[in-house]
Amino acid sequence: MEELHKVNHKSVMIIAGEASGDLHGSFLVRALKKLDNEIEICGIGGDKMKAQGMDLIYHINKMAFLGFAEVLKHLPFIRRVQKDLLDFVRENKIKTVVLIDYPGFNLDFAEKVKACGVKLIYFISPQIWAWGAGRIKKIKKLIDKMLVVFPFEEELYKKHGVNVEFVGHPLEERLNEYKFLDKEQLIEKFNLDPNKEILLLMPGSRTHEVEQIFPEILNAAVKIAREFNMQIVVVCSDTIDEEIFARFSDNFEIKVVKGFAYDLMKYAKFGIIKSGTSTLEAGIFRLPMVIVYKTNYLTYFIGRQLVKVKNIGLVNIIAGEKIIPEFVQSSMNAESIYNESAKILSSSTLYNTIKEKLGIIRERILRPAEEGASEKAARSIYALMNES
Repeated sequence: MEELHKVNHKSVMIIAGEASGDLHGSFLVRALKKLDNEIEICGIGGDKMKAQGMDLIYHINKMAFLGFAEVLKHLPFIRRVQKDLLDFVRENKIKTVVLIDYPGFNLDFAEKVKACGVKLIYFISPQIWAWGAGRIKKIKKLIDKMLVVFPFEEELYKKHGVNVEFVGHPLEERLNEYKFLDKEQLIEKFNLDPNKEILLLMPGSRTHEVEQIFPEILNAAVKIAREFNMQIVVVCSDTIDEEIFARFSDNFEIKVVKGFAYDLMKYAKFGIIKSGTSTLEAGIFRLPMVIVYKTNYLTYFIGRQLVKVKNIGLVNIIAGEKIIPEFVQSSMNAESIYNESAKILSSSTLYNTIKEKLGIIRERILRPAEEGASEKAARSIYALMNES
């Protein structure tokens, strides 16, 4: 546990268990502090949430496990974290808890903390449309209010009688605030070759994801780069050590970059991207890509029994069609990734069709509003905090 400031009566606990949650959470913390600077915010987050004034009980870098098998392995630690959080809620008389995505941990914790008489708010819904109705029943029973980022989520929750509000997607405000480098600045900053297009690799934000995914996508990328005169740039998440990539790339020339993912998505020619929020972000930049995903066999086997959607890529789910090729488990191998990528890069017609179809992602996600998603979410949370 981290060392904490004393928490006052205006307090809220926020739980964000991964890098994307830390990013979304940092905007939410800032918006809450802007509404009332006396609010004390504590919980699980990362450096971005801490920078906005949140006191960390645990850092997200300690929560980097994913999937059924990984959770089983870390069960004693998970139980200890949840006990520490529950003790903290009781000792500090916290009355409001905000959960950000991270459903395996958060929904389990919600069941336990509900008994403490807290108000529970969920910002950025679990993918109930992928996992079926089981979680909706649990959410209806436990959560006082859902704050969702997609319009279709609002419709689905309303249909099941859940208290829900559509606040918009946080990507809108993040992109509005982001200060892009121009391409020349990016090239100079990372000593890139101005005569070669960027082949962008995004292998995930957890060490075990990188270990499963990176070797195969790197082997594919080397062949693609040689054939199409490209340079390989790897995005390294804030939550992992960039040295991990050196273990797999001794014989290959690659650039590993921490941060600047949006700049790289904007200027890259093609991407090989792990399934997750990054595919949605790349879609907004209309970056042609392939989506990859691999986990251990047990996690995948159980997941396939539960998941109700055909595609795993958010960009394909939001589009309502398979715009981007997906390579999952055994199909996620260097040969398959290379073949499909080369097919797209060899055909300007196919490449441009993908770019054009990706335009629908920006239309459906980035809807201009008077108030950003985080501000809207913060106002809703603050209103619930102040209800008698």
